Amino acid sequence: MRRMAAMGAALALAGALTACGGRQDAASTDAGGEVTCDVANETRIGIATGNATGVYFALGNAYAEQIGAAGGKVKATAAETGASVQNIQQLVAGTYGVAFSLADTAADAINGTGSFDSKQPIAALARIHTNYTQVIVRKAAGIKDVAGMKGKRVSTGSPKSGTEVIANRLLTAAGLDPAKDVSAQKLDLTKTVDGMKEGSIDALFWSGGLPTPGITDLLTTAGGQVEFLDITPLLPELQKINEVYEEGSIPAATYKLAADTKTIVVPNVLLVKDDLDANVACTLTKTLFDRKPQLEQANAAAKEITLEQARKTDPVPLHRGSAKALDDLGAPK
Repeated sequence: MRRMAAMGAALALAGALTACGGRQDAASTDAGGEVTCDVANETRIGIATGNATGVYFALGNAYAEQIGAAGGKVKATAAETGASVQNIQQLVAGTYGVAFSLADTAADAINGTGSFDSKQPIAALARIHTNYTQVIVRKAAGIKDVAGMKGKRVSTGSPKSGTEVIANRLLTAAGLDPAKDVSAQKLDLTKTVDGMKEGSIDALFWSGGLPTPGITDLLTTAGGQVEFLDITPLLPELQKINEVYEEGSIPAATYKLAADTKTIVVPNVLLVKDDLDANVACTLTKTLFDRKPQLEQANAAAKEITLEQARKTDPVPLHRGSAKALDDLGAPK
């Protein structure tokens, strides 16, 4: 009886882990040959997203739902994670089958630079929406630029996130040592927003799509106490690291601001391991575009997912299964 009870508890735990988006990728490795986009066996995929109040999480859950609704053999579950760096590490480890990532972090992974000690075996399903670097400060802190964050309590995002990568690069570009010159708060977006409201955090960095639900919450409840910084003067220094960084603008209407805010933008990519079964990769890519209207209902950032931009994943190679899907969908080469 004790043994049966123990086995039952173990099975229950395993079920709970799966329900929470843990390891469930049963997709086979790519055997080569023709890509048909037909998946013969039931296949479960875990999707690594990001913070619960971010766009990755909103789109990742919607994407998982639409993969299941497509009616094929592939099913998916999305999970909250620390985002880009952690996502790639867990993708390569086999914990997840699909990962959202910033393009700069993905470039580091493919080149074995930055947070990665060696080249990572990843490939892209597609380029997706754009991430906007959103740097917000409490007006009472008197911070006018990134250099002015010296000695301040600054949220640099979740550990091993793309936000943390960009935050540290911006602080360095402004002449600060991220480890010594600021009191770095390595917090997810929910805790960061709470800290900004309470006054325990002076400034935050966030890299996310528009609108980011957590930032909407902050601007709705404490808009008069905070303001965005224009960080574009630091763009040339970031472009020395990676040309993927570009100038962009957060439209005033996004968060009901008085005016547009200039900022630095980075594209996002959906990643898989480079040896994923090509038919699974093909199916995942087709679903992304076939179900785009449903994804747009989950978050407006999905409107930026286009066939015209889908192949622009360099230096990360496009998975051959995804290339087949994009050919079938008529995506420009």
